[in-house]
Amino acid sequence: MASDSSSASSDADVPSRGRGRAFLFGLLCFVVGIASGWFLRGKQSPRSVASPPTVVGSDSSSANRTSTDGQSASSEVPMAEVLKLAEESLQHLIANVDGYTTRMIKHEQDRNGVLQEPSEMFMKIRTRHVGGESGHGLRAYLRFETPESAKGREVIWIEDQNDGQLLVREAGFIGSMMTAKLEPTNFLAMRGQRYPITELGLTNLVRKLIERGSRDIDNPGVRVTRTEGHDFDEKSLTLLQIQRSKPTDQPDDFSLAEVVIDEEQKLIVSFRSFGWPESEGETPPLIESYEYHDLVINPALTDLDFDPTNPDYTFPE
Repeated sequence: MASDSSSASSDADVPSRGRGRAFLFGLLCFVVGIASGWFLRGKQSPRSVASPPTVVGSDSSSANRTSTDGQSASSEVPMAEVLKLAEESLQHLIANVDGYTTRMIKHEQDRNGVLQEPSEMFMKIRTRHVGGESGHGLRAYLRFETPESAKGREVIWIEDQNDGQLLVREAGFIGSMMTAKLEPTNFLAMRGQRYPITELGLTNLVRKLIERGSRDIDNPGVRVTRTEGHDFDEKSLTLLQIQRSKPTDQPDDFSLAEVVIDEEQKLIVSFRSFGWPESEGETPPLIESYEYHDLVINPALTDLDFDPTNPDYTFPE
């Protein structure tokens, strides 16, 4: 075979070398695309603001308010009530939710404080507490719909398989040629991210809220407003707004946080937090926002839903 190869004409070598260069160029483009952020692409100013805080009433001194249409009412409540609702949600998730599908909209600053483009993705999640028993490996499938630069990207992560690595099928023609394997916390996977995929999902969100809320349970500088009749996915849900009177030196400090709770399902479906404006009267900058829309609880998920060979997916063979 070696002699056959060496006897080929130089004219025949040209297209071969061309194809080789094209493949290498395509591979380089793919790697650069991954390096620019496998979750998101593009950066905005750290002071960029999106989705301003919900206004539930202008009279902040009023303990009870009712909207003009009589459908939504606001009242001041203790932080202990927020923690109680969050604890109930956590226990419900652990006992009753083995998995779910959802359309998640994420908009967050990265770890450097730069607000990234918002992204929308369809997700399938199998929790770490299947059957109410902890210790299972988290499983996740993500398909990106926005931003346009990421549309079509697919990600599979199985905590206790594939050496714990992400399987990433990048968007576009070049990306469809190969599956990248990435450690969840390496610099490529974390570029443009606030949290690694290991912290994805409703259960982790509720645990973070409990951790943060516990630090403020006796803080006189924190005020909580509860509003009934908040519209979310054409449902009338509960909105909790947590406001600080002054900055703190705590991690994840915020001036305002908003939590949307579906009390009937005992699920927290949205969380947003805002930083401190540079001057009085300015809209506070968004820190992070996670919205879980079109939730389907306990669908019939199988191993194939987290397998790159699934015929509904576009991972290369």
